[in-house]
Amino acid sequence: MAVLLRSVTWGLFPWRGCYSRAPQRGLSKGFVEALEAVVGRPHVSTAAAVREHHGHDESMYRCHPPDAVVWPQNVDQVSRLAALCYSEGVAIIPFGTGTGLEGGVCALQGGVCINLTHMDRIRELHPEDFSVVVEPGVTRKALNIHLRDCGLWFPVDPGADASLCGMAATSASGTNAVRYGTMRDNVINLEVVLPDGRLLHTAGQGRHFKKSAAGYNLTGLFVGSEGTLGLITSATLRLHPAPEATVAATCAFPSVQAAVDSTVQMLQTAVPVARIEFLDDVMMDACNRYSKLNCSVAPTLFLEFHGSEQALAEQLQRAEVITQDNGAFHFSCAKEAEECNQLWTARHNAWYAFLALAPGYKGYSTDVCVPISRLPEILVHAKEKLKASGLTGAIVGHVGDGNFHCLLLVNPDDAKELQRVKTFANELGRWEPWGRGGQKGWENLLRATLMASQNGPCTPWDVHRGTWHRNGQAAAATGGNRPCGFGDHEAAQGHTGPPRPHEPRQGAVRSSKDLACRRPDDTASSGNTGSIRPL
Repeated sequence: MAVLLRSVTWGLFPWRGCYSRAPQRGLSKGFVEALEAVVGRPHVSTAAAVREHHGHDESMYRCHPPDAVVWPQNVDQVSRLAALCYSEGVAIIPFGTGTGLEGGVCALQGGVCINLTHMDRIRELHPEDFSVVVEPGVTRKALNIHLRDCGLWFPVDPGADASLCGMAATSASGTNAVRYGTMRDNVINLEVVLPDGRLLHTAGQGRHFKKSAAGYNLTGLFVGSEGTLGLITSATLRLHPAPEATVAATCAFPSVQAAVDSTVQMLQTAVPVARIEFLDDVMMDACNRYSKLNCSVAPTLFLEFHGSEQALAEQLQRAEVITQDNGAFHFSCAKEAEECNQLWTARHNAWYAFLALAPGYKGYSTDVCVPISRLPEILVHAKEKLKASGLTGAIVGHVGDGNFHCLLLVNPDDAKELQRVKTFANELGRWEPWGRGGQKGWENLLRATLMASQNGPCTPWDVHRGTWHRNGQAAAATGGNRPCGFGDHEAAQGHTGPPRPHEPRQGAVRSSKDLACRRPDDTASSGNTGSIRPL
């Protein structure tokens, strides 16, 4: 396991320049011309600067540029691009806004980066059905601006102004998850281009209502698949009524334990909080400096409540009593829109505030999900381990749904410090009291090595690659040797050479027709058994 972990993570840290030392396979001139024939020459680039821009996100990992970048204008072009790459065994890397923190866009084996930002239409809006259909170039802020006159909004906000289809692909959460849920709760239907170019509607073509009792939950399969199963070319999202009134509050605590105990008690007593965010003392100091706040440098909760004026007064009173019982001080309210916006802008900019503590350093983010009942114990333990590690770090979290992040500052030129970061992340992810299924995972590739301990010996990667593992040997569960062509997770499996016959590249779909109970020519699909059709 240690050897595998080194092979996964060692080459990702950026202490020796921008580019990976692994050789890029490169694309032939004929293949690049075929890409240009699909999307037009102006929408294909092999320029080094463009490739570099698409070879990294906002994480600390070194740039792994693709061999080419293309900008399709519609779903037909995406389908033709996928079919072309599939036929040649070329890896595909979907790209949205590049705001991820896990290195998911790093093209470890080169290939074609498909930038979907030119597909930026809001296709349909159904106010009476509380749903909207968006293309991958639409961001959450753009959607909410479009919805302002409808009395509706889309509440999932991971902080960055991310692409909504990218948020679906990564199963994004955010500060409103405690009341409105994560992306998994707010995606109704997806249009997905499969590895061989065929089109799948996960809940049936044109369906935008929430409930269906028919067939597989294919939408749930693709939400969180992180580009491994296909390219999401549109998403049907659930909308919510805009709240009548909003009030925010902050309260500081003498300890991490007191702050998290207050969180659990508010949830247990059914205080209808819309947002409840935890920031430790280090993060509060960073936010005060970066966002010009004047808050106590102590473990702090940011709260927000939605409802009528009368309901808000009652909710505030109940929350204040609970926090004071746990020793809170400086409980303050912000009722004006400007004050509320300042507070939540500071929370959303916490990552940049943290990086500003040490200019020139890189940031590393872990991402942990735990049962609410274990949250106080685990968060206190994480804070103690962070102090003992000798690393500069802070903790923030969407504690209302049991999710928190340990953020670390790393000198990219200090190999020993980089090793301490990897050791800390690995130990935190494998800490036994999490229980099986406790950790969400770390960065995109290290996560693969932790999934075996979370899910048991037959992991999602085995299902994803169409194989069963018996006695440590991979045996093909299905026939065929055609590489699917999506992504770069062979590195996470300890194999960086050409795809072995029973191991397609990262496209979980051995044969895309296996995803639904319909033949490709059955376009009149009903229910959420999905509809697959060639373009």
